[in-house]
Parts: sequence; C-alpha cells; structure tokens
Amino acid sequence: MTVVGPFGLSVRDQALEADVQAGLTAVEEGLLEATKSEVPFITEAAQHLVRAGGKRFRPLLVMLAAQFGDPYAPGIVPSAVVVELTHLATLYHDDVMDEAEVRRGVPSANQRWGNSVAVLTGDFLFARASHILADLGPEAVRIQAEAFERLVTGQILETAGPRDGRDPVEHYLDVIGGKTGSLIAVAGRFGAMMSGADETVVDVLTQYGERLGVAFQLADDVLDIASDSTESGKTPGTDLREGIPTLPVLRLRERVERLGLAEDIALSELLDSDLTDDARHAEALSLLRAHPALEQARRDTVRYAQEARATLAPLPEGDAKAALVELCDLVVHRAG
Repeated sequence: MTVVGPFGLSVRDQALEADVQAGLTAVEEGLLEATKSEVPFITEAAQHLVRAGGKRFRPLLVMLAAQFGDPYAPGIVPSAVVVELTHLATLYHDDVMDEAEVRRGVPSANQRWGNSVAVLTGDFLFARASHILADLGPEAVRIQAEAFERLVTGQILETAGPRDGRDPVEHYLDVIGGKTGSLIAVAGRFGAMMSGADETVVDVLTQYGERLGVAFQLADDVLDIASDSTESGKTPGTDLREGIPTLPVLRLRERVERLGLAEDIALSELLDSDLTDDARHAEALSLLRAHPALEQARRDTVRYAQEARATLAPLPEGDAKAALVELCDLVVHRAG
C-alpha cells in the first residue's frame, strides 16, 4: 500500500498507483508550463501558489475517474490542469475578498503584491485554462463554462446572504455546492469523459464529485475553526475575522433560535462583534472550538461524504472504486 499525492490517498494496486502518480506528475509539469509568461513578473506571480504546493485533490479525482475508461487518453492530463488552474485562480480572488494574509503556508499574493496584482493574476490563470480548454472540444468548454457560472453565482449568493424567509443553512449549502461542489464535480466528469467511459459512469462520477465537494468544503469549515495554521496552511479563523458565517457559526445561530441558552446567545453576540481585535478573535475561536455547533458541522460533513460514497454503488468493484471510497474517508478525517 503506497500513499499517492499530497492528499494522502493510499493505493493498493501497483498499476493504479503508477498511473495516478504519472498523471499527477504530468499535471504538475502542465501547471508550471501553463503559468509561464514572457513577462518574468507575471510568471512569478502566477506560479506563486503552484509552487506553494497543495493537495491537488481535483487532479487526483480526474486521474481516478479516468480509470473507468482509457486512463492514457490524451485529454485527461490537460483537463486536470484546467480544473486545477481554475481552482488556483479562485484562490487568488478569494484571498483578495477575504483580505487573507496566508495561503498554503506562504504569504498570499495580495499580501505580497497587493490586491490589483492578485486579481489580475487570477484572471491570467482563467485565461490560460480557457486556452487549454479550447483544444479539448466544445463540450468541455460548455461544461467548464457552466461550472464557472455556478462557482461565481455561489460566491455572489454568499456575499448577498439568504433572502428573507430562507433557511440560512440551506442557503449556505447551496452556496458551497456552487463555489466548491461544481468544480470538483467537473473533475470527476472530465476524468470519466476524457477516458471514454460509459455515459452512466460519467453521470455517477459527476454526482459523486458534487457531493464530495460539499463534504470537502464543510471539512475546511471545521478545519478553519479546529486546527492551527500548521495543519491548515492558512490563518485559523479567517472566516470568523471577516464575518463570513460558515457552517459551525450557522449551526450555533440555529441552536440559539431553537434553545435560547444564555451561553449560546453570548457566543453568538461575540461572533457578531468586531473580530479584527486579536484578543476578541482568539476568545471567539476558543469558545467555538469547544461548542456543540462544531460537532454538528462535523456530522454534516460525514453525512455528505456518506452520500458521495453511496453514489458509487453502480460502479464496478475494483481498486479505482476503492480509492474513491477512501477519498470520502479522508475528507471526513480532515474534519475529525
């Protein structure tokens, strides 16, 4: 059994391990090639997060999904590069919106070069992804465009907040379905589609990616509260400081509405206060780490991971399916 990729997947079959490792290596080379520019400063900025590393979760899913067809088909690696470039581009933009200072254990691009350079670098990565997509055919372009629309819509909905009468938790799950689930669904879809897998397999892996993507983001929400910066690669409680209500906070507010306990109300009021103050932020983070709302968010993560696992039932048994099942376990483990 060998650990494959930064995400920590263990693969039992040597042939599958070799295929996935070779694919991820080719993706890494493709990312560096796609982020080169004739202008050295653009190359430096565009490769800033590529060279910082990362889990490469989306390319890994592309490689595993491709095992249900021809894993050596020519469109697989480029499609994985497209998905990861798109993801990286959103990180540059997210860090500007969140005023984040750290990403993947290094200073964020906006911290290092300012907001304008960070936004434009994200745009540069989107452009490079589109250039690669053009060679993968009109269907791939359409799929990516639809996912990108959902991604942006999710970001806008997060900014706008739930409409009157809408359950905040349901609204939030819709938001992350767009922001995170849509692109991870594309990873599963591209891997299967580019490998020539049967259409039913493509559909299964698309649904799997969507549910796993939601679980992945919920695990990040938990990790942002529960971990230190060494584990998560970014400043803990970033969303708290920026006043962005992720699932643990929403579950706390839900509990306030349902039970009205004084300690819950006090914590909710603290979270609604100005958390740019370091002492207040540290107190809020400490209290939320010990609160039942965080455990509820963990259970939500497990539920979505279990739904992802359940979608795999129609796929043929084998090492590729076992690896996809293990991905569900790894996502849950991150939230543990």
